[in-house]
Amino acid sequence: MTRWSWAAIITPGVMTSRGAGVIEISWANRRLAKECETDASGLRRFGPEQWQVIRRRLGVLAAAPTLVDVRGTPGHFHPLAGDRRGQYALDLRGPTRLVFEPDHDPPPTLPSGGIDEAKVTAICILEVVDYHD
Repeated sequence: MTRWSWAAIITPGVMTSRGAGVIEISWANRRLAKECETDASGLRRFGPEQWQVIRRRLGVLAAAPTLVDVRGTPGHFHPLAGDRRGQYALDLRGPTRLVFEPDHDPPPTLPSGGIDEAKVTAICILEVVDYHD
C-alpha cells in the first residue's frame, strides 16, 4: 500500500500525517498511485475531463477531517452494498466511480455493526472503475 498526501498537491506546502486533522489517503497498489501522482500521468490515463473530476474528488477527501465530513459535498458520496460492503464511492463522469475503503484495522464500527464514518480518518483508494457492468 502506497501512502501519499493529496493535500500537498491540492494545497502547496501542506503536508499531512495521521492525526493532523485531515483524512490520510493511501493507494491499493503502486500502479494506481502512479496514475494519480501527477497531472501528466492522470491526464494520460483518464483523459482531461475525467482527470479534472478525479482531482476535485481527491481534494474533497484530502480536506475532510473524517468520512462523515464528505457527506453533502459534490460527488454523491455513498456506501456500497453486496460484495462491496465496507467500501464507499464518489461519482466521477458517467458511470465511473472512485472506490475506497477505510484504512483502519479493524475499521471503527457503530453498535449496529455499520462503519462509524465519524471515526474514519484514513482511507485506501481501491480503484477508478465502472462497476455497473
